[in-house]
Amino acid sequence: METARPLEIRWLGRQPYQESWDLQHELVAAIAAGDAPDTLLLVEHDPVITLGRRRGAAENVFDAGGLPVVETERGGDVTYHGPGQLVGYPLLALGEGERDLHAYLRKLEGVLIAVLVARGLAAGRLAGQTGVWVQDRKLASVGVAVRRWVTYHGFALNVSTDLAPFRRMNPCGLPASVMASMNDLMPGGAPAVEAIARDVASRFSAEFGRKELPNAASLGIPQG
Repeated sequence: METARPLEIRWLGRQPYQESWDLQHELVAAIAAGDAPDTLLLVEHDPVITLGRRRGAAENVFDAGGLPVVETERGGDVTYHGPGQLVGYPLLALGEGERDLHAYLRKLEGVLIAVLVARGLAAGRLAGQTGVWVQDRKLASVGVAVRRWVTYHGFALNVSTDLAPFRRMNPCGLPASVMASMNDLMPGGAPAVEAIARDVASRFSAEFGRKELPNAASLGIPQG
């Protein structure tokens, strides 16, 4: 029986986008070379607009309003990252039986759907769209890249995000009005971003058949 690959989970706290992007590139190279384990980075970003590879992504920004705009190699269109949003970057070496990127995207969505359902939200998928939705409101965006069959980039889940910056664009090519946060939809408001990070960390390894390394317990992510 094949042994599950180890998974390191790191909570980075709040960090500028460029720092996390640089770290992803370092880890992708190390994982591809066999010098580092599969890794899940969980982070909250300073405000930034990022562009994916989809044609016309830049044209979907109306007015950046002074926010940095970064072109990336991930799939998808334009989106916003900022405080109150949990961003996850899975850096996974995909084995022979895992090299189906559509299935990989569905698994990422599945992790978030399970987290949201456990918190009382009727989350799911919307036909023809990526990401995670509650009816016709979008809570999470997904956009990934792969290099040497190591994944990077990932997902962004609006926990208590200020949604106003989304009105500066057509996020993921959609009207800004579709975007929502957990805070909008949960009576009494959303938990802390760190609490949702813990939820994601606890579900991720099982969904992807990885064995979580013991350092994850010392990340400082609350259990609530």
